[in-house]
Amino acid sequence: MTSPIPLNLAVEDPLTESLFAKILGTIPITYATRTIYNRGGYGYLRQNINGFNNAAKGVPFLIGTDLDRYECPAALIQEWLIHPKHNNLLIRVAVREAEAWILADKENLARFLGIRPALVPDDVERIADPKGELIELARRTRRRELREDICPPAHSTRKVGPNYNARWAAFVLQQWDPSVARERAESLARAIDCLVTFRPTWPEPV
Repeated sequence: MTSPIPLNLAVEDPLTESLFAKILGTIPITYATRTIYNRGGYGYLRQNINGFNNAAKGVPFLIGTDLDRYECPAALIQEWLIHPKHNNLLIRVAVREAEAWILADKENLARFLGIRPALVPDDVERIADPKGELIELARRTRRRELREDICPPAHSTRKVGPNYNARWAAFVLQQWDPSVARERAESLARAIDCLVTFRPTWPEPV
């Protein structure tokens, strides 16, 4: 029996943490998550990624972030890293946001919100604002508690509702199917395949 691969996880928000927790729990390779770094934001990841790259020599690191303004994941990695990326540093970038991966499982998402699947777009990685798209779909639900939790109140400066992360985390862990979503989100498919085929490099014994 193969021993679990130890892994530290660093993400920019609770939603990304939930997505990777679900992915790691459904793939045929067993990982043992040690430490989760979720300090709230892209800035924290960028500031610390070179330290994570160095620490990955001892324990592999999985970094989960959004593409946002970058042209492609390679451009993001090139700008963030000072030194060459270690084999044990896995950087997976959602195009353009983690919410696109949720949108990619359109049938389960539609069932969760109680809307027609046809309302959920197919080409999720071409959406400029996946988070905004998800909020607009949530506005269509007849379940008032869902709307109030996910959508920002009228005339509010908030970008999301008060329980946005909790609601989507519950959906991801209970209903979202990464094996289905990967068919509509190439960055998700690449993330899953990376985790399935990854084999760590360990330091040579002294």
